[in-house]
Amino acid sequence: MKQASTFEVIAARGWNLLNEGKPFTPIFVVGTMLLFYMKEWGDPSFWQAAGFSFLFVVPLLALYYHYDFPLLLRNYLWIPFVGYLIVYGAVNLALLGFALGLYYFFTVFFWGTFYYHLRIGTSWLNFTRFWKLVLKNSDSTSGNAQEQMPKFLLILSVWELFFVQTTEGRSVDIIGYALFLVGVWALSWVLHRYLFDWKPEMKQTYTEPVKDHEQPNDKVIMIVIDGMRKERFQEANTPFLDKLRKSGTEYAQMETVYPARTVVCFSSMMTGTYPKEHGIKSNMVWKLGIKVESIFDSLRKVGKKGRLLGVAHLIDAMGDDVDSYTAVMDNDSVDKGILENAKQIMEKEDLDFFNIQLISTDQTGHSRGVLYDEYIQKIEEADRLIEEFVYWMETKGYMDNTTLLICADHGQADGIGGHGHLDEGERYVPFFMCGPTIEEGKVVDDKHSLISVAPTVAHLLGVPLPNHSRGAILTEAIKTTRKESQHEAESHRIFTSTQ
Repeated sequence: MKQASTFEVIAARGWNLLNEGKPFTPIFVVGTMLLFYMKEWGDPSFWQAAGFSFLFVVPLLALYYHYDFPLLLRNYLWIPFVGYLIVYGAVNLALLGFALGLYYFFTVFFWGTFYYHLRIGTSWLNFTRFWKLVLKNSDSTSGNAQEQMPKFLLILSVWELFFVQTTEGRSVDIIGYALFLVGVWALSWVLHRYLFDWKPEMKQTYTEPVKDHEQPNDKVIMIVIDGMRKERFQEANTPFLDKLRKSGTEYAQMETVYPARTVVCFSSMMTGTYPKEHGIKSNMVWKLGIKVESIFDSLRKVGKKGRLLGVAHLIDAMGDDVDSYTAVMDNDSVDKGILENAKQIMEKEDLDFFNIQLISTDQTGHSRGVLYDEYIQKIEEADRLIEEFVYWMETKGYMDNTTLLICADHGQADGIGGHGHLDEGERYVPFFMCGPTIEEGKVVDDKHSLISVAPTVAHLLGVPLPNHSRGAILTEAIKTTRKESQHEAESHRIFTSTQ
């Protein structure tokens, strides 16, 4: 499998400007206004009027960039637009109609059909389903129609209002508009102060070391099935993963972080702390690199080795600790290629900690939706591929005194398999561990967070905790005493099915 090229890394960052909802809004508004007035580009007075009137929409753009409007809060975004219609009553229906057409062309055809066809081989007819997914989507991307529409309709209307007034030489009611902006800000503040109350609670203390549990493992192998929604996993036919889950310890209420975006989640898992502290707050990483130590730094302190095999944009957070693979590959073969790549890396480096990201399930959710058969089929495919990979690891001797950790980084919601705002299906993820030092047949019902991954891996491998780790070590899963060697040998057999 090819490594992600420098071009792909840069292209992934560029795509995130259009994919992530916050940068998309100003880019889309400016692009729409300029395209609508394309015939005026040769007139210097157009640029003067457009530039001056744009200054009036900058505060709105700043407000909508600063404040999230997740889930039901996005319905309140229509209040400022309705208020604008009542106060000003001036709209250019041609401009707004052009904006709506351009938005649905971008999301439904360019993104949902053209982009996914070129990247993962989705059918040219994907738009016949994708339009429904965009309308239902509730995540923090540009494909969240119910959030993006009231934003750009208001901002374009305000810009057009002041553009026309400037062009015609009419006076601008700055005081009245300032009061309107104060109203939009007050609404945003009230919503976030009193209604935005479903973020996971942040742990304020650092991880407490644990000394009275099992001696260190030789290795920890972690496989993340990106975007695997918990209840859909439970519905799928996954005999191998079910066997691992039942012969190890399952965490029934493992919670992801907010916002539940891939780079954010992986950064939290590998550092043991929250986005506010490690600095990665979306897939759009403005300042490269996490701000705190990761589990990879902890391993290096004692001469051990760890790697993350994942998509290109994980490099933005964890740099050289990532072996990136190309995500421009047919979705029916990408996970198989990832695990073949993992075998080569393992044989070459004999890692102490290996985190492998499988992406086909997530990509199917994004391109085809999570409530369709294709999504279930990808989970079942992951089950078969992981079984073959673990058996290979066993035959090579890599599974001796090794903990195997299987989880998802986040779930996926309805619509385009969205994730970010912790809608239903996103928040709680499958999570289980198995191995000779892990308790067997145990289910932990207490709520835990994915920030526990880094400190738990550190504990299992006997390395220092990352310096800002706040997650609890998952001691419920770890045996307190070494079992008899015969029983330990029996535990190794849980990794493989009868060959």
